[in-house]
Amino acid sequence: MVAQMIIGGGYLLRGLALLTRSGIRRYVVIPLLLNMALFGVGIWTLTGWLKTIFEWIDGFLPSWLHWLQWLVAPLMVVAVATTVFFTFSMVTNLIAAPFNSLLAEQVEYHLTGRFPEGEAMSVQALLTRTVPLLWGEINKILYALFWMIPFLILFIIPVVHIAAPFLWMLYSAWMLAIQYLDLPMGNHDLAGGEVRQRLRRQRPLSLGFGGMVLLLNTLPLVNLLAMPAAVAGATLLWVERFAPVQPGGAPPAIR
Repeated sequence: MVAQMIIGGGYLLRGLALLTRSGIRRYVVIPLLLNMALFGVGIWTLTGWLKTIFEWIDGFLPSWLHWLQWLVAPLMVVAVATTVFFTFSMVTNLIAAPFNSLLAEQVEYHLTGRFPEGEAMSVQALLTRTVPLLWGEINKILYALFWMIPFLILFIIPVVHIAAPFLWMLYSAWMLAIQYLDLPMGNHDLAGGEVRQRLRRQRPLSLGFGGMVLLLNTLPLVNLLAMPAAVAGATLLWVERFAPVQPGGAPPAIR
């Protein structure tokens, strides 16, 4: 299981390396600019939230338990930072969905020499797909919000709340795996429950990939490349691990 998670995380790093390839670079520009703008807002939001959290911890703990701050504060910082970056990642992907779909198509062509639909997506085809893409992103957000509630409740249950930040990170990793693997799969007309079902079959691999996306989102400056790198990494993961076997029993060819 651990080995599969490490392999899954490696796909993000391989996706990051793909961004410099000829034929892919120009499709990274718009997602990168959107990511820069929204992450700037996210960092500003995080700063305000952390101040509030530290004030809450200081007032919540009785004086004789103030020594617990060294344990509670880091866990809360991790939880809040994860929440902020995960939330802004969903918003960014909603706005950038058409461009990310195009990036996933180009990465797949670079890897296999084939476009998902047999030919490159035209401007007209992209415009036609925009509404379904946005609706798919909204469905992912609704799914994430549905499962967010029980995980947030864990933070207020005595004793259990100590483990809550770690469970929250697992939840975030799973949602990010769904978020990005849905893009190359969506180019092959897979969506919603079918995407999640395929990811469950290789859950450790999916969690490893989503966990690395989450980690990259928390690294200053590097996080600006997180979204396009995740799209490229998810496409590579689709081609090598999730795509149907080609006729003759051979896996999809990677150039």
